[in-house]
Amino acid sequence: MKKVWIGVVFILCVGLVCGGFYYVKNYMRSGDEGAELTEVQKLINRDLTKQYPNTPREVVKFYNRIILAYYADDLSDDEFEALADQALLLFDTDLAEENPKDSYMNSVRADVEDYKARRRSITKANVCDTKDVVYRNDPNNGDEIAYVPASYFVKLDSSYDKTYQQYVLRRDANGDWKILTYYQIAAAETEDEDD
Repeated sequence: MKKVWIGVVFILCVGLVCGGFYYVKNYMRSGDEGAELTEVQKLINRDLTKQYPNTPREVVKFYNRIILAYYADDLSDDEFEALADQALLLFDTDLAEENPKDSYMNSVRADVEDYKARRRSITKANVCDTKDVVYRNDPNNGDEIAYVPASYFVKLDSSYDKTYQQYVLRRDANGDWKILTYYQIAAAETEDEDD
């Protein structure tokens, strides 16, 4: 008889624990319904160790989302730092060494303040089509390199300007594409390169 009571108590305890988990899960879900994450929250919350962009183009697209957030939103210091942390995770080790976190954050902050002082803003960022990404092997060391052009629409008062950037990415030991460098290019360089 004692074994039966122990079995009944055990089943009741398991039922209470399972019921508690079910309640908490559903209560938490219903509490979050309707609460949309902002773009900044989406960028900050993405775990790049588990959800790293798969292609060079996707890396540049994610980096551009961070850039747009820098320039478009009034960020808290914590949000700004968290975005900078995400951006630095996209950098190749060589680029990250050239841009320590504090230096990178100060540079971005100064650029954003300059844009705002001149009443400029980046309104849109575009990344080339997949077919326009150029892949090469570095002849010196065999590293896999990808060239990804991007363009930015910059608004100044009521006029718009378009600038172009070339991103150079290198595949790391884990197979992830990391931003090695980037530089401004002319519009003609982004269109149908024969190389």
